[in-house]
Amino acid sequence: LLDSAVKTMPSRGEMSGFDDQPNIVFGKAPNAGKKPGGGGGGGGGTQTGTGMSAAKLDAETEELKHKTVSKDLRLAISKARTAKGLTQKQLATQLNMQPQVINEYESGKAIPNNAIIAKIERALGAKLPRAPKK
Repeated sequence: LLDSAVKTMPSRGEMSGFDDQPNIVFGKAPNAGKKPGGGGGGGGGTQTGTGMSAAKLDAETEELKHKTVSKDLRLAISKARTAKGLTQKQLATQLNMQPQVINEYESGKAIPNNAIIAKIERALGAKLPRAPKK
């Protein structure tokens, strides 16, 4: 009686009953992104991250750039720093900033930030031209 109730475990190749489970595929669903009833073709609805269509972006003639530091500010920082006898690195360490920040302001690559300009003003003891408020 006991021997007939105990079944042995099937070997790997003999497992059955698992064929009815669906295959699970991670990733994009086969019809994801397609509009119902739509055929192929298309190409009219391509949008970029800014909400402009690719064709409008290509036709855009206005150059979209960040506002950078004015020439007056660049020269003023440079002159005041050299008058104090400081290097860019020395000024940066005085202000607890990366030397790259001072370099970007003096080379005109930085995006003007009035808080940083005020810090530089205090450290150099000179009045610097401010970035216009938006």
